[in-house]
Amino acid sequence: MRFQVEDVESFRLQAWNWGKDETYCTYLYDHGIDYPNGGFKHLLAVGAKKVCDIEDGNSFESVQKFHNQHKSWLFGHWGYDLKNEVELLCSDHQDGIDMPNAFFYIPKTLFIFEGNEVQIVSDGDAEAIFYQVSQQEVPQPSIDGWGGEVSPKISHKIYIDTVERIQEHIVEGDVYEVNICMEFLAREAEIDPFDLYLRISALSPAPFSAFHKVKNKFVACSSPERYMKKEDNKVISQPIKGTIRRGKTEEEDHQLKVQLRNDEKEVAENMMIVDLVRNDLARTCKAGTIKVPEIFGIYGFKSVFQMISTIEGEIKEGIPFAKVLKNAFPMGSMTGAPKVMAMALIETYERTKRGLYSGSIGYITPEGDFDFNVVIRSAFYNARNKYLSFQIGSAITIDSNAELEYEECLLKAKGMLDALNAEMELK
Repeated sequence: MRFQVEDVESFRLQAWNWGKDETYCTYLYDHGIDYPNGGFKHLLAVGAKKVCDIEDGNSFESVQKFHNQHKSWLFGHWGYDLKNEVELLCSDHQDGIDMPNAFFYIPKTLFIFEGNEVQIVSDGDAEAIFYQVSQQEVPQPSIDGWGGEVSPKISHKIYIDTVERIQEHIVEGDVYEVNICMEFLAREAEIDPFDLYLRISALSPAPFSAFHKVKNKFVACSSPERYMKKEDNKVISQPIKGTIRRGKTEEEDHQLKVQLRNDEKEVAENMMIVDLVRNDLARTCKAGTIKVPEIFGIYGFKSVFQMISTIEGEIKEGIPFAKVLKNAFPMGSMTGAPKVMAMALIETYERTKRGLYSGSIGYITPEGDFDFNVVIRSAFYNARNKYLSFQIGSAITIDSNAELEYEECLLKAKGMLDALNAEMELK
């Protein structure tokens, strides 16, 4: 049932406030940002009518089977460590969040926001739900935030040593690039994950933002990056490689955009990932249909410019959507190239299981179309053990300066620290 809404901004927050205490809840929002091929549809999934039973070792196939049976909207996530189902790899590090590797559900109630209209899809009384939502308070981000302290899991010395070891592998010809991540964490953290999402969204609105709740585990995500989108037989991937801050004036903005576009290291990294994605899509797309309609596009967000490329193709006849996702998983922008060796080195040198970080959150439509983000710029919280975590990645090439890469990680961490109102204790 469709309803007209006078104040969409308030109603979306009221609806989220109405649904956030359910056992499962997924909120996807593009913040109205102009993005090539659009950002996320504005959707809120509340409660689970049915949860997909994921067969161990067959996560993608399990979701495909579940969708085939029900032909319904599905919301959920793919964790990075599903790489072990795609390739002969493993994940042996500690994981304080412990999200399922894959999780999908059919929502009890779905809100679809379009302009000044909201469609409520539910087995319940849609008019009664609309009224209940309208009576909710409009949540606002707190002034103070959490105010605690986080620390990197590894020391400065270990990080520098890791970068140098990766560069030795590059010199030996094992890889061209590896995306190495480090975890920042706090134990016994008492936070409100709902408030954290509001604060992150206010400080860093993003076209692929997500709030995702699976029982007592939460993700507050402010991602600017799309993993993959499918519409009919067309599939689109949009990797990001290349970031620079925004300027304080229009002139400085222009200069920084030109600087990013002409940065040889950033351009080379972007090109490398474009080639990797083209190869990934070639496994399920028709020969001759893979195109790059835009390469090295520079797009402005609230605090940074990003270099985004778009790769698209037409899916071969009879290929199920889950195979399209699996054959390109995980996203090359978070691994490196060649992908399999990069992932093996990631497991060797990182100290934390990535879990849902650098995985993907999104939805699948009843028709089998989908849209999934890349889970970066995200905070994770396990309310049961009060474990708070976020990870920061950096692409290591032969030209990387280890000290500068470390400083870049600390700089990237600042945005999350601001959202948490947290201090950092360095090792």
